[in-house]
Amino acid sequence: MYRGSHSPADRSAPSTAALSRPESPRRVGWIRRTLLVTTVGLFAGAAALGMVQQPDHAKLPESRQIQTVLSLGADQLRVSEASAEAPYVSETRIRSGDTLATVLQRLDVDAPGLQRFLTHAPSARSIYKLYPGRSVQAATDAEGNLLWLRYIHTPGQEVDGQVATKMLVVTPSDDTYKAEEVTENTDLQTRVAAGTIRSSLFGATDAAGIPDSITQQMADVLGAKIDFLRDLQPGDQFRVVYEVRSHEGRYAGAGRLLAVEFINKGKAHNAVWFSPDGKTGNYYSFDGVSLRGEFLRTALKFTRISSTFGGRMHPIHRTWTGHKGVDYAAPTGTPVHATADGTIEFAGWQNGYGNVVIIKHHGKISTLYAHQSRIVSDIKVGTKVSQGQLIGYVGSTGWSTGPHLHYEFRIDNKPVDPLSADLPVSRPLEANEARKFQAATATYKQQLALMTAYQQDALEPGPTLASR
Repeated sequence: MYRGSHSPADRSAPSTAALSRPESPRRVGWIRRTLLVTTVGLFAGAAALGMVQQPDHAKLPESRQIQTVLSLGADQLRVSEASAEAPYVSETRIRSGDTLATVLQRLDVDAPGLQRFLTHAPSARSIYKLYPGRSVQAATDAEGNLLWLRYIHTPGQEVDGQVATKMLVVTPSDDTYKAEEVTENTDLQTRVAAGTIRSSLFGATDAAGIPDSITQQMADVLGAKIDFLRDLQPGDQFRVVYEVRSHEGRYAGAGRLLAVEFINKGKAHNAVWFSPDGKTGNYYSFDGVSLRGEFLRTALKFTRISSTFGGRMHPIHRTWTGHKGVDYAAPTGTPVHATADGTIEFAGWQNGYGNVVIIKHHGKISTLYAHQSRIVSDIKVGTKVSQGQLIGYVGSTGWSTGPHLHYEFRIDNKPVDPLSADLPVSRPLEANEARKFQAATATYKQQLALMTAYQQDALEPGPTLASR
């Protein structure tokens, strides 16, 4: 028999013989059983519905509907009204490889001569360098005319002790443009975060969205209790409260670590920032014990000792004399830090010391930092400074034969050897300070407690839900 090809219509349409062919006994039995099971299921469903007890409406509480019609005036019916003076603001973030032309194109700015002005005007030199991730904004009126252009090149920078945002602002001026640098203060906010160690500290804090500078502060504050390179274990937990700066809702940098609790190998370590006078401060455990010594051994982080305390031949006068301090050799410009909290007693030029800073500390102790190339501008007599604060830079002023820091540790104005002296331990909080400490740190403790509860709830297994 020849089997030819069939058209689609032939394949899909059943023949008349097939429609009239009687069903086999097996097929008829299968259909009957299916109908029987379906019928039984329907009756069972109806019976189940009939068994549900209907609520007794007599026992339901009364319901009342209260309706009040308010009359509104014509001025109240207007939802909003567009102001003709409101600018249209667009923004873009600089991408790697961007040019000024591509940035202006994305902003849809069509201002005659603007690009030429930005590339040639000395007052607009900050836009010569486009930093990826920084923002550029443009405002136009209803006709598309440029009102201003802003390049936020420095989201956060410390200026006179405050964190500020710096930007270049360009505005039309007659037939050309005017560019000026503008500095605006940032807003201070407090954030909380929690995390669990999986592999490393920075890996866990990155996952929790914590800035790297806050992570570094965590390691510095608790470094004497936890070896963050060798002691961390998977499952260790931490909770932090910290400051961030923002400008017009944009992140402008991290501030200070305010409180931290770290669970390492099942043991809790905590620290909280407290400033008794509102100017200088320290980190304490929750029970008010300071976490650092009152004095640092050296005012320089990386250096070597070039001359010790005691008798020596003076390098300039060539006479045998007593050396009242310790000299630390370091390149010019190396930062000099205060070794303890205190008040500036002297800052300026003093004979053979050159540029010198003297700090008065608790009790009868003072420290001296000499031969500096320059002193930080806000270091003046009467200024409060905290341990580790930058006060100046290494130099070779006064009677000096090379760049170094001359450091003196004095008790009752008499120099003693800072390398061998028993430096004072941290001064305990006085009674009134202890009360202030409890009041000032209570909020941080509550925030950490809430984060602890959050982490515990996250670890507890919840109910299993069916899904499809």
